[in-house]
Amino acid sequence: MKRCNPIVVILVLAVALLGCVVVAISLGAVAIPFSEVARMLIARLPGVSLPPSWSDTSILRRAQDTAGISTIQAEVIIFQIRLPRVVTAVVVGGALAAAGAVFQGLLRNPMADPYIIGTSGGAALGATIALLLPIQVVWLGFTLVPLAAFAGALVTVLVVYNIARVGPRTPVTTLLLAGFAFSSMLAAVMSFLMLVSGHTLRRVVLWTMGGVTASSWPQLRIVVPLIVAGVIAAYTLANDLNAFLLGEEQAAYLGVNVERRKLVLLTLGSLLTGAAVSVSGLVGFIGLVVPHVARLIFGPDHRLLLPASTLMGSLFLVLADLLARLLLAPAEIPVGIITAMIGAPFFIYLLRRSKREYVF
Repeated sequence: MKRCNPIVVILVLAVALLGCVVVAISLGAVAIPFSEVARMLIARLPGVSLPPSWSDTSILRRAQDTAGISTIQAEVIIFQIRLPRVVTAVVVGGALAAAGAVFQGLLRNPMADPYIIGTSGGAALGATIALLLPIQVVWLGFTLVPLAAFAGALVTVLVVYNIARVGPRTPVTTLLLAGFAFSSMLAAVMSFLMLVSGHTLRRVVLWTMGGVTASSWPQLRIVVPLIVAGVIAAYTLANDLNAFLLGEEQAAYLGVNVERRKLVLLTLGSLLTGAAVSVSGLVGFIGLVVPHVARLIFGPDHRLLLPASTLMGSLFLVLADLLARLLLAPAEIPVGIITAMIGAPFFIYLLRRSKREYVF
């Protein structure tokens, strides 16, 4: 396959993501024309001055004429309901895909995903406990459930990492086995809590299916910078990830401080996953399949694979959430169901279409 130009690839994916964002904001129970949504968003950019015919008042008047809604309703729909939801889908999809690419490269395991070392089990148990507690806590716009999920995810990763340590080293196989065993134990505890939860069971199940409906601007002001910083930090370690693909011994020969880089990459992947889980619940499949699709299309070089996976993960979750809103409107389908129903067949199609053995 001819080598892809990284700049062209990133630009194409970024433009596609921007277009899908506009479409996702436009469509819904109340449809607003794409051009009007684009003008509304541009008008809100800092330092941008539009002609009088493109002013907020004129735009919203046209929206009112076409959609049958008032100016205030249009503002609420676009900037308080749909835009936070779409932004959440962008950052969560990007974070999970980037974390998946990091874990697959670090662990040299094609089945690795952001939840492989117990992140999902810790987050699910933390959220379950929070849902069962008869208290209300709000901190920086977050309720107790996302805070407990984030804390549970990070604590679990810390425990698994320390369990897997053998002297100064952390063997990959031991880490995977410790993560699987600890996740199984946490799943059993969560199942018991769900069994005795009574009326709370439905809320727990819905949270484990994932969704991007509960996020708000105060939450996004915390989560977005954290995820962006994590993705950038992971990209700066792309060469180290390329070295890890050759094996830990070869990476050490190339000058990589294996144990230190392993700890840094595990921390970055876990932070990205925990931040995503805190605003979306457990959205599966993205972190497992999107990096594979990007690797099939663009190759294994993490200097291109990481940004491509991030943008493709964002694009995929934005479209999946749009389908979750529209298929049974006004009811909504948990977005985790959509990601699995669409992602799995598409991935199988790519594997069959390539007509060659999958090489990690």
